[in-house]
Amino acid sequence: MSMQTPKYKRILLKISGEFLSGNREFGLDPERLEFVCKEVKSIRELNVEVAIVVGGGNIWRGKEAAEEISMERTSADQIGMLATVINALALQSVLEREGVYTRVQTAIEMKEVAEPYIRRRAVRHLEKGRVVIFAAGTGNPYFTTDTAATLRGLEINADALLKATKVDGVYDADPMIDSGANKINELEYIDVLTNRLKVMDSTAVSLCMDNKLPIIVFNIGEAGNIMKIITGEKIGTTVRDK
Repeated sequence: MSMQTPKYKRILLKISGEFLSGNREFGLDPERLEFVCKEVKSIRELNVEVAIVVGGGNIWRGKEAAEEISMERTSADQIGMLATVINALALQSVLEREGVYTRVQTAIEMKEVAEPYIRRRAVRHLEKGRVVIFAAGTGNPYFTTDTAATLRGLEINADALLKATKVDGVYDADPMIDSGANKINELEYIDVLTNRLKVMDSTAVSLCMDNKLPIIVFNIGEAGNIMKIITGEKIGTTVRDK
């Protein structure tokens, strides 16, 4: 493994909360947690600097919850931010059990639980080989964890944003419904926005486009896929300007 040369020196990995729930309707699946952490450990062994943003959809979905129980959207989103902290602490625990040094930084201050988000400190942790997990989104309502991932990726000067999903890339139709759907290997940012493709929300894609941060959409559920991306193998869908 040490003979492989990484294509990217520093990446931002976006993981959905739903992936961490596995086949459960709610909460955390220990096997999924361990799987993700071993995948991250494998690229850390190539000295790739790794930052993670994790969603909270396995515990709470702000927009949907706000509609279902007539809760004010701001409060619902704040609960969602706290859900991401739970997932971040779980990832930290399992990563450290695997021998990977980590830090959790939160956009909402809770210093008894984790560090507050400070960009320079986060970059220093990455330089020292620690995995930094960014929790609580941007700290603001109405912004998704996709947007938080893009923002943090830009702030730490990541070489690429890896969007971990349950499918192996972006398709021209829903592959779960349409058996004739075709996978698209490369896309431009503007195509994603114009065609409303379900890659990331439009705010996140626009941020990536304006700052030329490549997005790689891939299936995290297949062992070794993160390593393949890091070592330059073309998998998933890459979104960038051609």
